[in-house]
Amino acid sequence: MDVVSEALGVMAEQLAVLGKAADELSHRNLVDLLSELTTLLRAVPALEHQILARLTAETEPFRLGEKSWKRVLTTALRVSSAAAQRRLDRAAALGPRRALTGQPLPPLWEATASAQAAGSLDEEHVAVIAKFHKKLPAHVDAGTRAEADRHLAAVGAGLDPENLAEAAAMLLVMIDPDGAEPSEEEIARRCGIRIGKQRADGTATISGTLSPEALAIWEVIFAKEAAPGANLPGAQDPPVDPPETAGGEAGDGAPETDGDDPVEPTAEWPARPPAPAKVRDSRTQAQRNHDAFTTVGRRALESGQLGTHNGLPVTVIVSTTLQELEKGAGVAVTGGGSLLPMRDLIRMAAPAHHYLYVYDQHTGQSLYLGRSKRLANTAQRIVLHARDRGCTRPGCSAPGYWCQAHHTNDFARGGHTDVDDLTLACPSDHRMLDHTDWRTAKNTRNQTEWHPPPDLDKGRHRVNGYHHPERYLLAEDGDDAPQSG
Repeated sequence: MDVVSEALGVMAEQLAVLGKAADELSHRNLVDLLSELTTLLRAVPALEHQILARLTAETEPFRLGEKSWKRVLTTALRVSSAAAQRRLDRAAALGPRRALTGQPLPPLWEATASAQAAGSLDEEHVAVIAKFHKKLPAHVDAGTRAEADRHLAAVGAGLDPENLAEAAAMLLVMIDPDGAEPSEEEIARRCGIRIGKQRADGTATISGTLSPEALAIWEVIFAKEAAPGANLPGAQDPPVDPPETAGGEAGDGAPETDGDDPVEPTAEWPARPPAPAKVRDSRTQAQRNHDAFTTVGRRALESGQLGTHNGLPVTVIVSTTLQELEKGAGVAVTGGGSLLPMRDLIRMAAPAHHYLYVYDQHTGQSLYLGRSKRLANTAQRIVLHARDRGCTRPGCSAPGYWCQAHHTNDFARGGHTDVDDLTLACPSDHRMLDHTDWRTAKNTRNQTEWHPPPDLDKGRHRVNGYHHPERYLLAEDGDDAPQSG
């Protein structure tokens, strides 16, 4: 115990030295100190796991004067019952183990334990990974569990906990794609819009659940009409682009109309199908409200009166792969980041009042770009939505609808506006590039890398996996995941 006490005393002395240095170092060196100190503190729990693993394996709590290990910790360490239980759970999963024969065994989550011991993961990262393991179905074999743990530990070493949680959620879907998927009838039963009674101040509460189609429609409308500064009370309505030139060229092939006069159907603008025969409506009021909500949103998009948003008409943008489209199963991704089941995409494709981008799953090659209007640079922006899906700065979760096109090359010095030189960036990150030393560049996979200033370059991933977690969770064609730049 003398050796242990001496080691702890040395640590206390070193902390005093670091405390003095914190008052004397330059700002740049302070960031370095903070980074190295964080790495050290992240590694401390590994020692705690080792201690608890030996205690729980070699003795019983009553020999230490308590009836449970939780009580041992709450008494000796003065921590809460919840904190004590968490420490025991972490030690069971991340601490060393022994077989019944006494043979040493690696931790249950071996990769996560190694990453934590190296100071790459903190408690928030470990909590995300623990939640993932808890949600894994019982039928998943040990090999798959270990491989999943390896992926999450490697990814988490370069991500913040929020982005790691997104990656873990995607990996869970990829491991168990068939899951407990609800039927269309179950989804329809759960969807509904409820408007509460009017309150004394004249307001009312609206609540409910949206179907995938309704979400795809309304998220793009809200992206434009609920943006900062839009539709301020008492302000004049902003001018709206005419339907025939909304965001682009006139004469796009749409037939002209005099208000409510019927339009002769053409090949490009076919007549609407006849209304089905009336049947007894068995929907609840909330269900009818929801259907009306969806219909109004669809009509608003079809009208062309919503103007443009970030260079595109306010309309639904959807991207999918040829393989999923041919199977008629799986999901497509909207410009708002939501997932749209293939059956809903096929149903929405009938009136063609949205943009559909189809690419090959294996090569990424563009195969089809369907759209309802011809607009300058529209194709490039749709490719950006399909390829990037959102802001490409690592750690940013802004979906594509909220983003602007950014030149990764030095456009001011003669760069080109080619789609391979463009990427999506949210307004705040886009402006940041003009006022800081952050720089963007394309790597060999045509992914956008964000290079921080040298003082902040502390091992974070340079490619944002938030919108494409599947790219670095499961390696394909012999590639090693993840890519951190």
